[in-house]
Amino acid sequence: MTAKRWAYEDFIEGATLDFGSKLVTAEEIIAFASEFDPQPMHLDEAAGKASILGGLAASGWHTCSMFMRLLCDHLLLDSTSQGAPGIDYVKWQRPVLAGDTLTASSSVLSKRLSGKRPTLGFVTMRARMVNQRGEQVFELQNTGMFLTRAAA
Repeated sequence: MTAKRWAYEDFIEGATLDFGSKLVTAEEIIAFASEFDPQPMHLDEAAGKASILGGLAASGWHTCSMFMRLLCDHLLLDSTSQGAPGIDYVKWQRPVLAGDTLTASSSVLSKRLSGKRPTLGFVTMRARMVNQRGEQVFELQNTGMFLTRAAA
């Protein structure tokens, strides 16, 4: 793990990390919903338009999964991540519709070393995703666990 770019020491309170963008397709919305959240507004354009969502909309859980993919690709897979003890909250603030392009980022809120394991640190971040119009569609706050460089 010594070749990993991100270790506990590399997170700076107040910094914002960019995780890139992703185009959301109708096909992936339907595929995810078919397996995990088969509500009509996630499976059918007409049902989505008839709902308060205004079109074929990604499940909130699909939105979380898309964020997780961007987080992995742009941070976690190149880090000393040891997982997370949970999520403080997640908010789905606007529908994610087929054809939207989501851009993700996280801000580092705080960090601290473990009192029991001094080579393990806790980093609390607030993540967000916006669509192509700059509208925030998703917010999540959680604490991740990262090894220090010495431990890696």
